[in-house]
Amino acid sequence: MPGEQAKPGTEAQVPARPETGPRAEPIDLPERSSLRKPGGELFAAPPPPPAPARPVVEARPEPKPQAPPMPYRVAGQVSHEGTTVVLARDERVYLVRVGETLDGGYRVESIRPDGVTLVYTPLDLREHLAAASTLRVDPPAALAQAAKPAPVAAAKAIAPAQLRWQGPARVQAGNPFEVALKLTSDQAVRGSPLQLSYDARLLEPVAVRAGEFFADGSFTYRVSPDGSILVGAFGKGEVPADAEFLVVTFKPVRAGVTAELKLSSVALQDAAGGPVVHAPLAAFRTSITQ
Repeated sequence: MPGEQAKPGTEAQVPARPETGPRAEPIDLPERSSLRKPGGELFAAPPPPPAPARPVVEARPEPKPQAPPMPYRVAGQVSHEGTTVVLARDERVYLVRVGETLDGGYRVESIRPDGVTLVYTPLDLREHLAAASTLRVDPPAALAQAAKPAPVAAAKAIAPAQLRWQGPARVQAGNPFEVALKLTSDQAVRGSPLQLSYDARLLEPVAVRAGEFFADGSFTYRVSPDGSILVGAFGKGEVPADAEFLVVTFKPVRAGVTAELKLSSVALQDAAGGPVVHAPLAAFRTSITQ
């Protein structure tokens, strides 16, 4: 009642207010990050730019190995008990057969009428060399036809080269003797592969040497036991006038007979490597006495 005072030991009660609206729910606020947490360097350097893409280079195939320039050329060919080819290298000549090995790592693989095939053995590479000429004895009719001058003035015609033997008409059995082959030509002669043949039952070859015409050139020979001598000779390309082409030393084996030495094939070459026509040559004959 108004004017009444609360009794001592009791609490005054406050009347509750009536709720006038919806009840407010508590709101959860996100935790605020501390300002003291470091956020990174303020003046840090920018990241490096990406490396440029490398151009794609296509791998090129490695070049195939090649043999050095061919140093040999075919200078002639002989057919006798198997084929022998005459090769020239610079100023030297070589008489070779199939299977033989040459300087520089080359091996003769095959010999045919049109040339010779060499193998460069370090790389097993093959190269065919065309034959410039084939050594065969030309029949007299062919020689006469080749010796005819071209249809020009007679004063410009070139006579065929002349070959001749020089040696003794009689020899004594057991005593060595020499036979020289001489050459005369209106044209310069640089070289020639040739083949000599003889009866091995009557004559024994002791030595073969270059004549004066090839004294400063290249001279190669091979003696076969069946009675043949293969020769390759190259010189400066001078004009021969009864010049010594080659000299052969023989030892007579049996008395009472006549021995022959034949030029079975020859191919004279001029200074440019072309053919030089020659007249036929008869066999050299000598009587062997006791």
